[in-house]
Amino acid sequence: MSNAAAPTLHYIYDPLCGWCYAAASLVEAARSVPGLVIAMHAGGMLSGANARRIDARWRDYVMPHDRRIAQVSGQPFGDAYFDGLLRDTTAVMDSTPPIAAVLAAQQSSGRGLDLLHRLQRAHYVEGRRIADADTLQALAAEIGLDGDAFAATMRQLEGEPVARHIEESRRLLSAVGGHGFPTFALERPGQGWTVLDIGPYLGRPAAWRDHLASLLASAPAPSTGSATSAACGPDGCAVDP
Repeated sequence: MSNAAAPTLHYIYDPLCGWCYAAASLVEAARSVPGLVIAMHAGGMLSGANARRIDARWRDYVMPHDRRIAQVSGQPFGDAYFDGLLRDTTAVMDSTPPIAAVLAAQQSSGRGLDLLHRLQRAHYVEGRRIADADTLQALAAEIGLDGDAFAATMRQLEGEPVARHIEESRRLLSAVGGHGFPTFALERPGQGWTVLDIGPYLGRPAAWRDHLASLLASAPAPSTGSATSAACGPDGCAVDP
């Protein structure tokens, strides 16, 4: 890992991670911190062999976590998600297509975070299938991206490029001592890495923004070498070994 040229908040996430949705307001707050760059790294939680079709077992597994996320973070969940998508046994949960979409938005216009937030709302509030190509193209158009150009860029990223990005994100997660999604690691020029605990800040974006600003203004604390965020534990999105 090389030092960043500017203070960088590395955000290791997955589009289908509920606790990443919980942290969405924190990501938005981080964007307003002067001088801070945000780098996105998608880990493919439900990619490849981990992709799965929705069934009753999946619904029963995720619903308590979703209720907890809503309680802790204040993020909204819609009936179209709970009573629509989570009951649709033809829907497939696959992280790879939305990861490719976010990469395409970032590569073409620098708007990867904008599209990620739109995908999260489409999934958890509107109950839309964000692994479907037509849905991804429509959502890109909704945030103002050129639909045809976006689709062309996304096709270029399919296959090996997106697989390589996921692999690199997993290596970064391991290197900083993270164990799941989301993991936030702050890198400052010449000062190394600090893994940040977002647990106390969920639902408190202004406090998180102030915390980041204070970190940039102060000497670095030694990195613990592990991600201790409350969002990545018994209630979090763990990574399979």
